[in-house]
Amino acid sequence: MQKKSWGVVARYLSIAALAAVLIMVPAGEHIQAGGAAEEEQLTFGMVIKYPGTPYIEAFIHAAEEKAEELGVRLLVRDGEGDAQTIMNHIDTYLVQGIDGFIMAGAVDQRAIVPGIEQLNQAGVPVTAIDTSPEGGEVDYFISADVTGQSARAAEAFIEGIKDRNGGEVPEGVVIEITGDVRDMYTRAANEGFMSVLDEYPQLQVAQGDGKWNNIDAHERAGDLLTRHGDDVLGIYVQTPDIMGPGVVEAIIAANRDPADYGITGTWMGPEGQELIKNGHVLGIVAMPAYVPARMAVELLYDLATGAEVPQLGDVIEEDDALWSPAEVKESPWADGLYIELQAPIVPLDVDVDDPRLWENRLDHLW
Repeated sequence: MQKKSWGVVARYLSIAALAAVLIMVPAGEHIQAGGAAEEEQLTFGMVIKYPGTPYIEAFIHAAEEKAEELGVRLLVRDGEGDAQTIMNHIDTYLVQGIDGFIMAGAVDQRAIVPGIEQLNQAGVPVTAIDTSPEGGEVDYFISADVTGQSARAAEAFIEGIKDRNGGEVPEGVVIEITGDVRDMYTRAANEGFMSVLDEYPQLQVAQGDGKWNNIDAHERAGDLLTRHGDDVLGIYVQTPDIMGPGVVEAIIAANRDPADYGITGTWMGPEGQELIKNGHVLGIVAMPAYVPARMAVELLYDLATGAEVPQLGDVIEEDDALWSPAEVKESPWADGLYIELQAPIVPLDVDVDDPRLWENRLDHLW
């Protein structure tokens, strides 16, 4: 990667072709990346929320790929969506003497703060992707703006209601299927959604906790459709990639057409792509996964080697990249900086088959 000096406008990331394979590291095992001698290698630890979902596979693949390019050893462990498990992994990483840490998603970002503070006390740089710990010092959190992008998805949702009702927003019920209520993503996504819905007092919002999985999302959507029947004007799904299929199946099971509910939300994934192609959803914000994970590794490398890193107020750009421009801001969740990436609404902004989408770049993984 060619890096230019940081300034008001800086070019930080150049995305290379994929070459690495997806690797999950069992506890206690190491990955040797690159050709440097072991004693010269930096070692980074990474904890994911849980394996198996495509966006997390994208995190691992992209981080592993970047680590290999830089000659860094990357250790990856499964946090199992559990704060205590995540903090146990942090303890292990500290004993192993890691040089940097990537927090790649958790369910309860407040409960993991003691682990982040341990890393801070040990002088270990921390980057975060997906969601940010809500405390301690996180050198860089890299993501699109959950609240802002959820508001964009909500605006498209309202436009869909208007299109289906002669340009008006009638009185009725809209269903919001949320993630786990402990998760900062759930709260931030709801804030964005309600910032738009509050402008329409004739709409009653009926919430169902989908808990980031299709089974719960299916049950909540089915229950709310049964309760509110023909009063339902639309269904908003916070993350259609991991809850959309369950919601769509609930609609179909109720002998209704998913297209009549104008489903929108954030996080597309290959699951959301399929829903779009089948005409089951109106549009989904394609939140970035590949780029944040690569950035997270590179920022740790630069911090560890004393290289120049983004500063508050910088703008990171790459020609024709969907995530660009990215502004460097103060993080609202923890001490440190927040790199705010852009994200398109698919298929309203870009086509579902656009090769710049990580879902297409990494389609060989699923």
